[in-house]
Amino acid sequence: MDAKHPVRTTEKTLTLIEELKDRGPCGVTELADGMEMGKSAVHNHLTTLRKHGYVIKSDDTYRFGLKFLEVGGHVRKSMEFYQVAEPEVKSLADETDELANLLVEEQGMGVYLMRSKGDDAVDLDTYAGLRTHLHTTALGKAILAHLPDERVEEIIERRGLERQTPQSIGTEPELFEALEEIRERGYAIDDGERLEGLRCIAAPIKHSSGDVLGSISVSAPASRFSDEDLHGEPAERVLSAANVIELNINY
Repeated sequence: MDAKHPVRTTEKTLTLIEELKDRGPCGVTELADGMEMGKSAVHNHLTTLRKHGYVIKSDDTYRFGLKFLEVGGHVRKSMEFYQVAEPEVKSLADETDELANLLVEEQGMGVYLMRSKGDDAVDLDTYAGLRTHLHTTALGKAILAHLPDERVEEIIERRGLERQTPQSIGTEPELFEALEEIRERGYAIDDGERLEGLRCIAAPIKHSSGDVLGSISVSAPASRFSDEDLHGEPAERVLSAANVIELNINY
C-alpha cells in the first residue's frame, strides 16, 4: 500500500539503506552516483545513521552496523510462530542431515525466518531475512497454494513471474496448475527452480482458522534427493514437522 503522505527524507534514507545492502561496503561517491543524489546529502544521511549505530565508517567506506541485527533479531524473537517452529526446524535438519528452512510471506515475497544445517547440509545463499519470489521455491509455492486465488493474482501482478532457472514457473496457468497439484499432494516440490541442481520439499503450516502461517522445508543436492525421495521418507518428515508446529500453535 502506498503512503498518502510519504516523508521524502525517510524515503531517501531507506533508499540509501537498500543501495548499501545491494552494493556492500562503499564510499559516499559510489552511493551518490548509484542513487543520483548529491554527495553532501548522502553524507548527511550516512552521518545520521552512523550516529545511531546503524552504519559503521572505516576509513572512507561505510557498511552496516550490528544495530540492524539487533532490530531484526528482536522482530524474529517476538514472533510466536518463530518461537514454536524453531525447535522443529532444528529437529528436521538433525533427522535428515540436510538444510531445513522456515519461510513466511510478507508483501508478496517470501522471507526466510531461519535455517538449520544438518551434518551433510549444503551451504546456500539463504539467510534469515532474505527475501525471495514465492513462485520459485517449494516453500513459497506451499504458501501460495493455500492463499485465496485473488491474493495469488495480486502477488503475480505486483511481483511478476520471472524465471530464475529454466525450470522455474513463468506463466500464470503454469502456476495455478502447480498450486492445485500441491493442494492434492499436501506438499510442494522445487526441482532446481531457484538454484539449479538443488531439490527442496516443503509443507505449509496452517492455523486452525485455515490461514497459512508459513512453510517448512528440507533442501538437498539433486544427487542426494532422488525422485523416490521427493515422494518418500523426506517428504513424510517435512509433513510431520509441519503437523507438530500446527498442533503446538493451535492447541
